Amino acid sequence: MSLRDDQLATLKAAGKDFDYYNIANLDGIDHLPYSLKVLVENLVRNIDGANITDEHVKTLLDWDPNAEPSHEIQFTPSRVIMQDFTGVPCIVDLATMRDAVKELGGDPEVINPQVQSDMVIDHSVQIDKYGIANAVQENMDIEYQRNGERYQFLRWGQQAFKNFRVVPPGTGIIHQVNIEYLAKVVMSKTEANGNTLAYLDSCVGTDSHTTTENGLGVLGWGVGGIEAEAAMLGQPISMLVPRVVGFKLTGSIPEGVTATDVVLTITDMLRKHGVVGKFVEFYGEGIASVPLANRATIGNMGPEFGSTCGIFPIDNVTLDYLRLTGRSEEQVALVEAYAKANKLWGDASDPDYVEPQYSEYEELDLGAVVPSIAGPKRPQDRILLSEAKEMFEKTAPAYETEKTVKDPVAVSTDFRGDFDIENGDVAIASITSCTNTSNPSVMIAAGLIARNAHAKGLKPKPWVKTSLAPGSQVVADYLKAAGLQDDLDALGYQLVGFGCATCIGNSGPLLPEISEAINTNDLTVTAVLSGNRNFEGRISPDVKMNYLASPPLVIAYALAGTMDFDFETQPLGTDADGNDVYLKDIWPTNSEVAAVVDGTVSREMFLKDYASVFDGDHRWKGLDVPEGELFAWNDKSTYVRKQTFFDGMKATPDPVADIHGARVLALLGDSVTTDHISPAGAFKASSPAGKYLTERGVEPKNFNSYGSRRGNHEIMVRGTFGNIRLRNQLLASVGEEVMSGGFTYDFLAKKPTTIFEASRDYIDNKVPLVVLAGKEYGTGSSRDWAAKGTVMLGVKAVITESFERIHRSNLIGMGVLPLQFPAGESYESLGLNGTETYDIAGVEKLNEGVTPKTVHVTATHEDGSKTEFDAVVRIDTPGEADYYRNGGILQYVLRNLMK
Repeated sequence: MSLRDDQLATLKAAGKDFDYYNIANLDGIDHLPYSLKVLVENLVRNIDGANITDEHVKTLLDWDPNAEPSHEIQFTPSRVIMQDFTGVPCIVDLATMRDAVKELGGDPEVINPQVQSDMVIDHSVQIDKYGIANAVQENMDIEYQRNGERYQFLRWGQQAFKNFRVVPPGTGIIHQVNIEYLAKVVMSKTEANGNTLAYLDSCVGTDSHTTTENGLGVLGWGVGGIEAEAAMLGQPISMLVPRVVGFKLTGSIPEGVTATDVVLTITDMLRKHGVVGKFVEFYGEGIASVPLANRATIGNMGPEFGSTCGIFPIDNVTLDYLRLTGRSEEQVALVEAYAKANKLWGDASDPDYVEPQYSEYEELDLGAVVPSIAGPKRPQDRILLSEAKEMFEKTAPAYETEKTVKDPVAVSTDFRGDFDIENGDVAIASITSCTNTSNPSVMIAAGLIARNAHAKGLKPKPWVKTSLAPGSQVVADYLKAAGLQDDLDALGYQLVGFGCATCIGNSGPLLPEISEAINTNDLTVTAVLSGNRNFEGRISPDVKMNYLASPPLVIAYALAGTMDFDFETQPLGTDADGNDVYLKDIWPTNSEVAAVVDGTVSREMFLKDYASVFDGDHRWKGLDVPEGELFAWNDKSTYVRKQTFFDGMKATPDPVADIHGARVLALLGDSVTTDHISPAGAFKASSPAGKYLTERGVEPKNFNSYGSRRGNHEIMVRGTFGNIRLRNQLLASVGEEVMSGGFTYDFLAKKPTTIFEASRDYIDNKVPLVVLAGKEYGTGSSRDWAAKGTVMLGVKAVITESFERIHRSNLIGMGVLPLQFPAGESYESLGLNGTETYDIAGVEKLNEGVTPKTVHVTATHEDGSKTEFDAVVRIDTPGEADYYRNGGILQYVLRNLMK
């Protein structure tokens, strides 16, 4: 008998009996953080005597809050969720795996999701049309024209794979659809014996902001697409039991402060604290006053503060939200009964409540939060709104060049008339993204500021591209019900679509006359968005500086028209009587916002909008859908191509080898993001990816984005390290100008060239490659193509000062070795500049079943001298070592399935 058998018990909820695994009576459970209790239940339920044993559970119950992570466990998520940018390559890989199984003599049907897997198509809507009444419909029409081929492929996947559902375009953002509909908090299924088993909902997703669901008490986080595919195929996620940071919230949000200000403050605090690889858990009596929408907003920003999750426990706030969003009373009763029975109930005022122990502690008095924005290029770079003008004036000169024109530039347009633009002007002011559009309080606040501004005759400046892209159709319902959409329309904030939009780089083109004026005069214009990502080159190729702000502040900046603005002392304009109007004159009070939220957001809206969530509109239903268990690949397709990762794959992997004579492909600084490595936005005709499409007869206007073309590896490898703001310092090391973008120096051809072209030269000559970088390498999105593209360029190892969690595991998942410089060292301190050749010895120990703590790196300089050091091997678990030995996680899973 195992713990799994011993702990099976019966639970009564809403008049029904459920089997469940009781963890409440296990020794050591009381003082565990909520998130680790979730892992205990997960382990107990999935004990198989091999991957997961009683010993793993006991180790977790004996958790020492002060210990450094060292114990490996296997986490088996209950669900997988994807968005289409990351989801399309997942389904391409699964379809390719079916072909590979057939070629190896197996049954293609073994490749099927083993857990519920949902894809929400939300990343493809681009803001081509805005400021007009039917913008949302016109953008949807264009979306289908651009992406019809991808959508046909997904419709094929929907009928070819079991346990795979697709939420069609135009429904909402993945994370909002997840918390409003897909997430159950407690799931149930019928067992072989006919009984119904209740178990905890947990979910990993191919978008880093999957942590939005943490606000509901659902444990989950973003993983790369390759890890998600493995989870879909039943492979547990290997992880070390983490340190858990307890974050106590006290007080309440003061007047004039929004949930966005709170998350920017928490992000700032936790980045300074250091939480990469850790769980963050919010606790204390204060959380009872934090609405679920605010909890989701905080959880959403987990990737920005760097933690694996940012979770709240289940309590009455959770139950109220489940009721509001249309979940049945039976489901709500099950969640409550289950949470209380398994000591997962997080009400600190309950007499039976036991405060968890944590590894580290942080605390925030919400009453101390002040209005903030973040920028110009990282979400953790918080700026007090009162200091925003001063900070802009300090920061802006770094973005100007000798070509930058300082005087105003005249622009003449048909759409917005004639005006002057200058440095600092806001070119884009967009209400968009999951951070805020899951939160009625900030969306209603934006509507009220629009109403007040409209009443006083204020308008956004004509050079500002305004847009409203809510996270779900419910938002459109309550803005309309409150009568606020008319006021938003009057300010140019018509609905443009339901999706990620500006935050992923789908901001769409600026007016051609504005774009030309910016680029001809090298102007430093800005974007303000209610998103969570503001990395360089992400939002628009025309915009150098990007700022995150709450939805009402987005509108305020549209009215101001410039970042060089002080809301305290400068008026936004004048009213009909000629009186100056300041931001404080149009800013709604907290009670006004709450009254509108309470009076308009209703359960009926959620029930109506999610009644046919998987059906889609006439466009979706009208797609021509291919059939069959294997996909009929079209070699001429520029969107969906059969992947090459399994070409020539053997039933048994070759031994891993040491690396000899490697050259440096890129020498990079700190905080290199996955956007730098694998951009998602637009690309130029002159880029390697642009040339590839042009050669195949695709016009630049139909290029779409890198994100939308992730099903085509030929485009993605050409775009790897192709971000227009990337600066490869290797060029400076050889005396060449450091050009922004995907450029490097080819040591074989002895000339500067594109990273893609250089990589082809090295691969043809069998020269392995390495990348050298600084701290926080791979921050940002859980972008599997950042690792896939890296391996397809021929990179065998990446050596950095530190890695962000998701990208490190993605590199291993693609068979790339992640290494760190010795503690306190960097390539600069070691005297390395990328002109050396590299030998890495000790990798072969992995063939003996041993993961070395370090490998020996010898860098041979051009004069023959050598620099040697021991690099830390960041293969952190035995499971990760198995993936690396197999050349990647998918090869490992495929070989196991074949067995």
